[in-house]
Amino acid sequence: MGILTKYDGQGSSMRILHTADWHIGQTLNGWSREHEHESFFANLSQLIASERIDVLLVAGDVFDGINPSGDSLRLLYRAIADCLRANPKLQIIMTAGNHDPAQRLEAPEAVLNALGVHVLGTLRRNADGVDMDRHLIPLRDASGVLRAHVLAIPFLRQADLPGLQLGATGGPEHAITTAARALHIAMTEAANIRADGLPIIAMGHLTCAGGLESEGAERRILIGGEHAVPPDIYPSALSYVALGHLHRAQSLDGGRVRYSGSPFPLSAAEIGYDHGVTLLDLNEGFTPTHIPVPREVPMYRLPASGVAPLSEVINALNALDLAADTPRNAQPFVYLSLLADQPVTQIAATLDALVSSLPIRVAGQSITKPEAIAAPSASPPSLSETNPEDLFHMAFRTSHGVDPDTMHLAAFREAFSEI
Repeated sequence: MGILTKYDGQGSSMRILHTADWHIGQTLNGWSREHEHESFFANLSQLIASERIDVLLVAGDVFDGINPSGDSLRLLYRAIADCLRANPKLQIIMTAGNHDPAQRLEAPEAVLNALGVHVLGTLRRNADGVDMDRHLIPLRDASGVLRAHVLAIPFLRQADLPGLQLGATGGPEHAITTAARALHIAMTEAANIRADGLPIIAMGHLTCAGGLESEGAERRILIGGEHAVPPDIYPSALSYVALGHLHRAQSLDGGRVRYSGSPFPLSAAEIGYDHGVTLLDLNEGFTPTHIPVPREVPMYRLPASGVAPLSEVINALNALDLAADTPRNAQPFVYLSLLADQPVTQIAATLDALVSSLPIRVAGQSITKPEAIAAPSASPPSLSETNPEDLFHMAFRTSHGVDPDTMHLAAFREAFSEI
């Protein structure tokens, strides 16, 4: 790779793109998201060329699951190849998240390293502690000048925190924070010695306290049994911390600690997010700039919040701006949340018939029964105090949330007469 010249303040600019949470291989209700990933990667390679990106960071959850399919693997490697075609000198640093198969992610590293791609699935140690030869990666600008370093830290598991004492005074939260802080301090101090005054950018995949979470695709990942750690576990000597895991683009600690967010919504809770990637220009300091990513496939929740009767949901579906000739893999995703104002089976049948005639894909569907009438404190009536039709009426309401109509009662009476 040659000898790296240290930056003297006169070199060309250096631009870094922070991304995370690609979740390649994700499906919604059985529907593939491959079309959206292909669109994102096409936009990503174009962005690398147009914005003259020197470094691409991928802060975890490259894949959606620990057993990615062959199609998912091919999609990743094709994306890497396209990014390198956009800039043959591009450096890519990719760390594992909690969704990723760490060992499989690292498996092709001998080939990838030769292409300027660094993949770190697990925290590696040697006799001196964390293997800094592996985890501290020098960054060069387009002219080959050494400008900064990346301290690449994958998703941490309990075994990665050898000083962790869950039974210590202060409870598990204090113990996790203490152990995580000690690890990051030790790694930063070791990195500082090697960096020789150049900026250090850290990567991580975890939940920082104060970060806004979304429900649906984000698992409440734990480090040693604890959910979140404060952002100050990252020492102030780190110029920027590129995080993954939370899918909303957001900054903590004045912008020094940042989640780039996912490239497109991964659940209904994320429909309103401004998805994108984060740009850093070293010549302009470490102020992050959010770059929105075009949304290839629309996603809707009907109603936008809460639940609604079938008639309102049908009206909302018919009001969508839908194109009949939209290819199946580009049709909008729709989440439907209905209130059971009639029998559930009847709602489902009506909805299925309508959905099958529209160019949409149902990502999720729920039918909520009205709140059950408070049960009386007295014991339920005995068989001598009631009759089969009353029991049918009670059972029907419990199952469907509404009273049986004339048609249902007639069917019950006909069946009962044959007993």
